[in-house]
Amino acid sequence: MLRKINLSAIMNYIRINAPISRSTLARKTGLNKATITSLVAELIHRNLIKEVGLKNNALGRPSMDLTLNPDAGFIIGVEIGVDFINVIGTDFSPKEIVHVNVPTTLAMSADEVLKEMITRINQAIDECKHKVGGSFLGLAIGVPGLVDYEVGTLLFAPNLKWRNVELKKYLSSVYTVPIIIDNEANLATFGEYYFGSAYQYPDVLYLSAGVGLGGGILHDSELLRGVNGMAGELGHITMLPEGELCGCGNKGCWETLVSLRALYRYVQEQFATDRTSELWQKTAGNISKLTVEMIVSAAERGDRVAIVALTKVGMYLGIGIASLINSLNPAIVVFGGIMSSAWKFLEPVVLSEIKNRTLFWNRENTEIVLAKHGSDACVMGGIASIYQATISQPIAG
Repeated sequence: MLRKINLSAIMNYIRINAPISRSTLARKTGLNKATITSLVAELIHRNLIKEVGLKNNALGRPSMDLTLNPDAGFIIGVEIGVDFINVIGTDFSPKEIVHVNVPTTLAMSADEVLKEMITRINQAIDECKHKVGGSFLGLAIGVPGLVDYEVGTLLFAPNLKWRNVELKKYLSSVYTVPIIIDNEANLATFGEYYFGSAYQYPDVLYLSAGVGLGGGILHDSELLRGVNGMAGELGHITMLPEGELCGCGNKGCWETLVSLRALYRYVQEQFATDRTSELWQKTAGNISKLTVEMIVSAAERGDRVAIVALTKVGMYLGIGIASLINSLNPAIVVFGGIMSSAWKFLEPVVLSEIKNRTLFWNRENTEIVLAKHGSDACVMGGIASIYQATISQPIAG
């Protein structure tokens, strides 16, 4: 057990500080040089780390530096969205090797979506084997709903209309690698902490706006999961008691005010009195033809309907974030998802609401930033979760 702990400590220290020499590892970890030599030799033999370069020292012989080995293996991350499947495969750097995003529809059954996902995962595995080699280190899937994390079952996804889908059991019959199933916002939160905009921030609030509104909370560098693993359903905070009906069955949930559907609804409301908008000209009032990119482009050209709709989303987004800042006092708030592409118009409204509605001390100590990985934050969180699991237990058995 002690050897496993030391191997993990060395892997993690190399991850953060590479390139690094054996002597520096010994000094920083407190392990003696003989132990470091033995453990490093084992990790090199397992292909998890490698020697790079030759560094001249002021005293003594030149030393070889160590780094994680990108060719140690590959990781696959997946997000099942309401209308898409996003798959990314990386090496152990982690450098992106393959990226596939395919559309789905709500008319597709869970079985049809899962079969399509398996096809795309297999394609990613084949490409990673060809370009990276090494072992298939693990697979992580993010889903937009309530997840029993320990069992790997999707309990309820209101926007997908899925219930009790045993994802881990299903995937374990296909792949013999570590498999993680988690809520998409939880994975995105961890991904931004591990690889992205929240790197090394111990207290993080993450929000992902798209078809719904997902949220994740990191406290002391650990995801807050709650008593039954379902914490972070921030999109279902009630904002308007008699508001729009939400997919969860409640009325006036926060996501009914800041999601893509809300944005399209705000555009449609204005069509009743303003048909000079380029959005009307392009859709003839059919909001099913709208996209967030279309609305952002129109706003950039000064389209009043687009700007008013985005401003309304920003207002409700800012009100909710302000309340969460007062409640959680995070060091950083990270905003991602499809709606992050509209941040140029959302940001000033969000910041204004936060300024007006948060306690001064909380406001002054909280950063508001965009997710580094944007709409890929969930998939990169899946990569990060397998990456961390590999580093935590580099030698199985």
